[in-house]
Formats: sequence, structure tokens, C-alpha cells
Amino acid sequence: MPNLRNQLRTVLFVAGTLPGLLAAPAILAADEDRYGYGSPASAEQIAGWDIDVRPDGQGLPPGEGSVEDGEWLYEEKCASCHGSFGESVGGYPALAGGDGSLTDPRPKKTVGSYWRYTSTLWDYIHRAMPFTQPESLSDDEVYAITAYVLHLNDIVDYEFVLTRDNLTDVHLPNEDNFIPDQRPDTSNKRCMKRCKNPDDIEVASEAAAYIPEGGPDALYSESEALDDGLVTTVTGSGVYERHCALCHASGIGGAPALGDANAWAGRIEQGMELLYRHAIEGYSGEDGIMPPKGGFVNLPDSEVNLAVDYIVEQSQ
Repeated sequence: MPNLRNQLRTVLFVAGTLPGLLAAPAILAADEDRYGYGSPASAEQIAGWDIDVRPDGQGLPPGEGSVEDGEWLYEEKCASCHGSFGESVGGYPALAGGDGSLTDPRPKKTVGSYWRYTSTLWDYIHRAMPFTQPESLSDDEVYAITAYVLHLNDIVDYEFVLTRDNLTDVHLPNEDNFIPDQRPDTSNKRCMKRCKNPDDIEVASEAAAYIPEGGPDALYSESEALDDGLVTTVTGSGVYERHCALCHASGIGGAPALGDANAWAGRIEQGMELLYRHAIEGYSGEDGIMPPKGGFVNLPDSEVNLAVDYIVEQSQ
């Protein structure tokens, strides 16, 4: 991955007004290398984007974190999606297990069975996790959670402390099995002559839909799961467990926790219609952010309402 600092040195931040934009042609005539508005990105602005980490450790900040500290942090911030032992919950990625499964028809790709570099694990946790609060972890917390995920995969022992200096010494089991793609870059030319008539094309066979072991993928709506015979009844508790518990079970991201009567009292007093609307359309306030349908925009409004009914019933 190229270093973002070099890429962003030429970024211009637009700060001009409409008259300034209209004057751009005259300015371009004087300086063809600039658009005529805005200013070069400062070192501080570049630093906010320059967070990539390389396999050789370049980009890692100072810090450290132990497996022991990571265990508590992981349980608080990660286990609701990835499982207490990295086994996955509700269709979210598994982080541990899968040893020897890469040659199976359905390989289990985890940090221990598939990932190549430890730096990738650190970088992904740092920039994208937790799911509802990316980049909210301190550097020491990232080191600790990374160390614990490595421990879940039996790569380091429980007394291990991960630091910037020793991260590149930790090698993942599948590191040596990646090979460069030797195929040349090509692109198909658009068919312009003697093209096949789409009406003459027949589908000979179709692959059966894959249903993950342990239940439907989290992106399934309850109605789709019902159609596929994966659930027998669409219920508010079912919708909640698969689509809402990520935030409302633990109260992360300012979400009022299920069963917290004090947190829900004021919201319930505003009326169910407002609760339905906020859940469906989304909500942003001083006490937190609710993305439309919790981020599962494929859910029918009726299922969202069922989940709201369930949460209110459990939180009064």
C-alpha cells in the first residue's frame, strides 16, 4: 500500500466561493499547475489520513498492549459480533479457527488460518473497529486487542505483550502461502460485431444458495429467512437479536441498552410513532446516533417496527 503522505501532498482543499470559482480560468492561465482556489494540505491534515501500516512495521505508532488487557477490551468491544472465542456471532466474520480448512469446499478464513501479516490485523482494528465506532480505540488498546486475537489463534502465549518493536516478529501461519499473481492486466474489448443474441442464451444450471452453518447471514431479513425455511415465524425478538443487539445489547455508540428503563423512559414518553420513525429513518442527537434501520437498509419497515415493539416491551 503506497504511503498516503506522498499521495496527499498534492491534495487541495476547496475553500473558495462561487466568484472565486468563476475566476479560475484567468488564474489557471497564470499557473497551469493549480486550479486557482483552495490551499495545499497541511502536514496536520495529511497526518489525519496517513494511518496505513506496512508489513515491515512502517507506520506503527509507539505503544504496547498485553494479551491480558486485550481479553477485557475484546469482550467489551468485539465479542458481541465476533464471539468470545473468535467463533463469530450472527454471520459476522470469525477471527479464530479454521486450521487446515483452506482446501475444503467452504474454507474458514480467519486470522490464524488465512491472513498473511500481523500488521494487517493491527491496521484493520485501528482504522475500522469497533464496527459502530471506527478509530475510537487508543493505540495501546489496538495493540492489546491485536495481541488477544493472536492468542485466540494460539500464535502467542497469555503472558505476551505486543509492541511496535516486536509486532513484525510475529508471523501468521499462512504467511508463506501467498504468491504473486503473474497474470497480466487485461481488459475485454466491447463486442461490436456478430454479438450473441441474449435471447438465444439459456441457463443450463444454477448454483444453490449457500446458507452459512449456524444460521442465515446477518444481512437476511426475517421475511427472507422465513421464505427460505430458516425461521418459522417473524418475531420482534428475532429481528432484534440479528440486527439490533450489536449496539443495543451493550449500549455502545450511545445506543440505549435493552432493559435499561431509565434510558428508554423519555424516549417511550414521546410515543411509538416517533420511535418507529427514528428507527426507520435514522436519528442524530447529543445522546447518540441511530443509522437508518441500524444500517440494515434491506429490512422492511414492518420488521423494524416489530423490533421496536420488542425493545420497548423489554425496557419498561
